[in-house]
This record gives sequence, C-alpha cells and structure tokens, in this order.
Amino acid sequence: MAIVIKLDDLLHDRRMTLTELSDLIGLTLANLSILKTGKARAIRFSTLEAICDALSCQPGDILRYESDIEETERPEPAGQLSAI
Repeated sequence: MAIVIKLDDLLHDRRMTLTELSDLIGLTLANLSILKTGKARAIRFSTLEAICDALSCQPGDILRYESDIEETERPEPAGQLSAI
C-alpha cells in the first residue's frame, strides 16, 4: 500500500485510545478502526480535519506516502545516462 496511516503512533504519543478519539470527533469506532488499519479506501477532508484538530497535528503527521518501487528499481529518467 502506498499511503500509510500513522494514527496508532499519534494516539500512543498522546496517550489516547481510539475510543476516546471516536468520542471527541463523533466518528464511529468501527470507521476509525478501518482507517487505522489501512483498510479505508478514502478519507473525507472533514474527517481528516476533525482528527487533526483533536490530536493537534497536521495531515502529514497522520498520512505518509511510501513508494512501492525501491530506489534501486527506479528507471532512469528519459534522456539521462547513469554513471558507470
């Protein structure tokens, strides 16, 4: 998966449970759990905003992009030669 959800880390750092976050933002525990486990296919901006407000963080603190292609597997950009 290219987008990683780091909600567990933030909750741990703030000593908050998923249930407490659920109560704070008005989202069901089931939906937060789906998001936390990375099974959500989308997130509304209003949900992201509510989580950021409750945890005093930025969206980048919750979401991280990880490339599926490792550095050594990336093709060279067109028109450039690799060093030998």
